[in-house]
Amino acid sequence: MTAVQYFWRHPLAEQVREEGRIQERQEMTLRVLEWRGIPVPDAVRERVLACEDLDRLEVWAQRAVHATNAAELFADE
Repeated sequence: MTAVQYFWRHPLAEQVREEGRIQERQEMTLRVLEWRGIPVPDAVRERVLACEDLDRLEVWAQRAVHATNAAELFADE
């Protein structure tokens, strides 16, 4: 008899959750800049939205809190 795989334990479900976390982090990074009144050039927006590395997005989100311009997200890179 095979074990029942519940959807939330299925690899596809984990992939969907991971994609959701990535999208949320991307949007939050951009939103913080916008809330702070910092203009977000298309090049910055595209780079953030293209990134799928949660750790890097976390660093960028933290930098967004203190940045004086959007390009500072990518300092030291």
